[in-house]
Amino acid sequence: MSESTFLDFTSATETSAANERHFSALARGEASTDRIESVRVSAAVLPLKGAISDAKVLTGRQKPLRDVAFLFAEIRTEAGFEGVGFSYSKRKGGAGQFAHACEVAPDLIGEDPSDIQRIWTKLVWAGASVGRSGLATQAVAAFDIALWDLKAKRAGLPLAKLLGAHRDSVECYNTSGGFLSSSIEEVVENALRTAEAGIGGVKIKVGQPDTKLDLRRVAAVKEAIGDRIDLMVDANQQWNRSTAVRMGRALEEFDLTWIEEPLDAYDAEGHADLARELATPIATGEMLTSVAEHAKLIRHRSVDFIQPDAPRVGGITPFLKIMALGEAANLRMAPHYVMELHLHLAAAYEHDPWVEHFDWLEPLFNERLQTEGGRMAVPARPGIGVSLSEQARAWTTESERFGA
Repeated sequence: MSESTFLDFTSATETSAANERHFSALARGEASTDRIESVRVSAAVLPLKGAISDAKVLTGRQKPLRDVAFLFAEIRTEAGFEGVGFSYSKRKGGAGQFAHACEVAPDLIGEDPSDIQRIWTKLVWAGASVGRSGLATQAVAAFDIALWDLKAKRAGLPLAKLLGAHRDSVECYNTSGGFLSSSIEEVVENALRTAEAGIGGVKIKVGQPDTKLDLRRVAAVKEAIGDRIDLMVDANQQWNRSTAVRMGRALEEFDLTWIEEPLDAYDAEGHADLARELATPIATGEMLTSVAEHAKLIRHRSVDFIQPDAPRVGGITPFLKIMALGEAANLRMAPHYVMELHLHLAAAYEHDPWVEHFDWLEPLFNERLQTEGGRMAVPARPGIGVSLSEQARAWTTESERFGA
């Protein structure tokens, strides 16, 4: 090949590549102004101070919880904007989430970070053969949350304000002090400490094989806190329908804010029957992993409080769809776990929500949330308002980087 022929060939190749980039940009829209440059995926293990047990442990279905596996996604764009997102797994599944996240992460490179819904669909369909809910979408959740964090930071707004907040603070309740692995005396002490800390409610675990022990536990906490703060109970899906009715009636004297997960998470019909039977509100939904599953719960009028978990359902993008369904049905909401994220989503929900206070996650982040008068304040920091701590880096077990 002569030099002139080679140059002509090179020029034609470069022109073709430029045309491809041009038409690709047109397909994405003229408003595209930035591209995802790099993605870092990390796995970390958060150790707990001690082994934690709820009713699922006492019935032999699970082992005590000693740590939580976290999946972190850090996304950076060509313009220098950054976003951080996360997902998690208790007991098993963390390694699978990390592996799947690493498989789909390269598909983010070169995308417009503003096209969050399209990117979510792209990533979910990339792994659709293993399902569009569950582990695969929980891995995608970390990227989706990072993109929303990035979008809010670019706008200079807290995520709640970007979504459109109904309030600047949200009623909050504590769960981390009410597990069945703690004695009644410890749970009572934790409940009193919760009230003194400016938190508006306390949730304790029930669902023991001996229901009399549950009633003693609830009575002791109620006697200690009186009407100072709200009281909720959580059976962690361990009652059958008849036990749930009997316990629900027995618990009505304690004026509970709700009974959580009285039945199997997928028993929408049973929850609906129970909700009609009892005066105490019913709450569930944390174990569901898709919009469709929540839609069934809402369609059957199974609950008074929906309890979606953004990392479990695939991120903020599907969570917003669940919020819309819940608002249309005039239901209240109390998202599960991860208060750092769910505080923003609850603030943007129409019907007086609650947010769950869990201090377990605090070592992962540099920032702290503030509670006062029974409410948790939405931080003024842009995005979700958290950054990964050095301790989170130290607990990292695996990390992969994709892109530039």
